[in-house]
Amino acid sequence: MTVAAAFAVSGCSSSDPAASAPPLREPSQNAKAAAPASSTPVSSSALAGRLLAEADLGQDYTRKPEKAARHDDVTVIGCPALEELGGDAAAGGSLNFPNKAKASFVYSGSAGSEISEELYSDATPKLADGTARIFNAMTGCPVYQVVIGSKPIKIATQRLAAPAMGEQAWSQLMTFTTGGQDIVVKQTAVRTGSVLMVVSGAPALVDSHLEKALAKASTAH
Repeated sequence: MTVAAAFAVSGCSSSDPAASAPPLREPSQNAKAAAPASSTPVSSSALAGRLLAEADLGQDYTRKPEKAARHDDVTVIGCPALEELGGDAAAGGSLNFPNKAKASFVYSGSAGSEISEELYSDATPKLADGTARIFNAMTGCPVYQVVIGSKPIKIATQRLAAPAMGEQAWSQLMTFTTGGQDIVVKQTAVRTGSVLMVVSGAPALVDSHLEKALAKASTAH
């Protein structure tokens, strides 16, 4: 679930959950036929140049420094589909695609609120199949538990209406319960050609910056 579980571990705040909505949107046959001809992956360095920056977000945002990779043991309880994906995908690590870039920001106007963007790239058929499998697994279990190291986190997922963007799109609301605190994170993923964008964080911040993030992620420059 990309960086979402990391938000829960660090205890960021967010706004209230949205109402329930239709399931995830995957491409129709017409959309598949109209997909871009090029399926060339984009390098990690090129993806890094397509990430949102502080200048794109505004003066109230500060970029968080990248944390060193953690290698805690991860156990998923109550969701076999997620168990099959492995620890990283299930508990906040990077998705298993060869090219990737990530940036996280703190919004000072709402105490502790964060937004994070991740970009991934692979040959288009592999990216399309992989993202569908991952996000369908993530939303297939309404309630489950992840134990990271010795820290248990209860996770409740709620499918939201996917945005009418890109060739594939998914959106979900995740409520993390840890240490007696509920933390709500919205996560929206959009695939365009050989690039997958995942934006996670406080629901209002995700909604505010999704279109701008996709426009920059989809650029060829």
